[in-house]
Amino acid sequence: MQINLLCIGKTDDKEITSLINYYIKRLPKHWNFEIIEIPDIKNARNLSPELLKKEEAKLFLNYMDRTDLVMILDEKGKQSTSREFSQKIDSWMNSSIKKIHLLIGGAYGFSEEVYARANEKMSLSKMTFTHQMIRLFIVEQLYRADQILQGKPYHND
Repeated sequence: MQINLLCIGKTDDKEITSLINYYIKRLPKHWNFEIIEIPDIKNARNLSPELLKKEEAKLFLNYMDRTDLVMILDEKGKQSTSREFSQKIDSWMNSSIKKIHLLIGGAYGFSEEVYARANEKMSLSKMTFTHQMIRLFIVEQLYRADQILQGKPYHND
């Protein structure tokens, strides 16, 4: 199984990058986890939000095959507990899914094309966070899910 975190733009905050790397090093090797930072759209300020989302969608969709599972991180998505998220990952591991993409959209979210392609929508909170922080939060939740699945004491209910 391979898990990719697809994001628009780079994380330029060294502290956040350091924390993200802290958790990535602890993820199981068989998840083949990778963060793929899609370059920002050139001249984005000259585009309407809808056109910008469509341009970002083209870049997102280039990374996906028909059989890949796509979960978008979206404020309108379903919220889960850490245990529920770990069970979802367990179910993915036990199925024939080879590649999973977790998507963090740009400043205006996702286009209709990306929503149509997504298998699931997940919200990490009703609050709004920076795209940089969301990267850290989802990587930590992946690590937490692994610890839950292994029965280790990292997570307390």
